[in-house]
Amino acid sequence: MNVLPFVPLVELLRSELSAYGGLLALFDQQQALLWSREVQAVAETSIEIESLASESARHREARELWVSRFAVKNSRPADSSLRQLLPLFPEDQRALLDALIVEVNHLIHRVRRRARQNHSLLARAVELHREAIATLHPAARPRTYAASGRVGAFTGPAAALSATG
Repeated sequence: MNVLPFVPLVELLRSELSAYGGLLALFDQQQALLWSREVQAVAETSIEIESLASESARHREARELWVSRFAVKNSRPADSSLRQLLPLFPEDQRALLDALIVEVNHLIHRVRRRARQNHSLLARAVELHREAIATLHPAARPRTYAASGRVGAFTGPAAALSATG
C-alpha cells in the first residue's frame, strides 16, 4: 500500500475547519447586527464574509486536490471521497481523519444554515422597506425590470392595494 504522509492532509483539513469556523462567527456577527439594525456594520461584515468565503473555497480546493492525488497514487478513482479512502490510511490515523471530516461537514452545514437565515432576514428587510416607501410615497415606487429588460411596474402589496381602490 502506497500511503503518503497524512500530515499535509491534517493541516489542510485544519485550515478548512478554521476558515469555516471564521465564516460561522462572521455570519453570527452579521445576524446580531441585522437584529440591531446596524446597516453599515452589516455591509462591512458582508465584505468580510465574501473574502473569507473565497479563502474557504481555496482551502477546500487544496484539500480536494490532495485527496485526488492520493487516490490516484493508490489506484483509486480521482473523484473518490476522503471517507472512501480512509481504509488506505494506517489505523491510528483514521480516527483523527474521521473526526476532522465529521467536524468539517458539521461546520459546513451550520454555515449554510446561518447564511440562509441571514439571507432571509435581509430579503425581508428589503421587502418591508419597499412596502413602506410604496405606502408612504406611492409615486416613488421602485422600478423593476421584466424578463424582456423593459422597465415594469412594481407589483408589491402596496401596488396591488392601490390598484384595487
